[in-house]
Amino acid sequence: MYKLANNADYRTTMSTSTPSVRRTSRPRAHVAQSPLEPAVARYQQVKDFIASKIQDGTWRAGDRLPSESELVTQFGIARMTVNRALRELVEQGRITRTAGVGSFVADEKPQGNLLQIARLSDDIRRRGHDYRCQIVTVERIAAPLEVAAALGLHTGESVFHAVCVHLEDGVAIQLEDRFVNPRMVPEFMEQDFTQEQPSDFLVRTVLFDQMEHVVDAVLPTREQAELLQMEPSQPCLLLTRRTWMREVPITLVRCLHPGARYRLGSRVRTDGNAVTS
Repeated sequence: MYKLANNADYRTTMSTSTPSVRRTSRPRAHVAQSPLEPAVARYQQVKDFIASKIQDGTWRAGDRLPSESELVTQFGIARMTVNRALRELVEQGRITRTAGVGSFVADEKPQGNLLQIARLSDDIRRRGHDYRCQIVTVERIAAPLEVAAALGLHTGESVFHAVCVHLEDGVAIQLEDRFVNPRMVPEFMEQDFTQEQPSDFLVRTVLFDQMEHVVDAVLPTREQAELLQMEPSQPCLLLTRRTWMREVPITLVRCLHPGARYRLGSRVRTDGNAVTS
């Protein structure tokens, strides 16, 4: 059965080697430092320089960044140090890189709402982007202990299970792993999910009066990373949601998002209601 990974710490090991310094007569974009300072300070300077240009609007989404060679000359540091800075900016979702073409400012990451259950397909299309859903599996299974406990069922009792991948402009942004209580949605397996994906069907047809959201930082399994078109070493945001109607559990869903491609957040009023744009 398809399982999500347990929470895992995500740590970046920083190099402490001393970089080679290229002498140049051109003015540099940083304050001169001692040759004994670690390489991490130099690559962080490059990252901060690029991030500040993006932050203040000097460079906008789609703008081409200076080449590696130009940054090497500008900062007077080794190419591998510049490469590390650019690589980490890619992992953080700030820029994109195309072999033989260059580096570009990335589009702003889409943001999911923590206070409401929104239709992901509508959010993507509202941004003017293409939405697609890949159905991985839809099945009836015996509920494992964790799922049974979450849905108020007995271990081994029948439960509906669906896994799908949501894509924005062909890029995977969410892996949805969903369990549905057959007592609450008995018609779930009768649907044609090639026409309407599971979450849209549930939002449209199933009433609920309570929901719970829990967010964790995790590393994906190899299977999950493959479905999300990412490396297993890259961190993800895991949103676990449960819904109820009159105290009876309806669904348990785990939504796994590549951290570099997605973010979660909400804006609320002092009365607790979400602010809609």
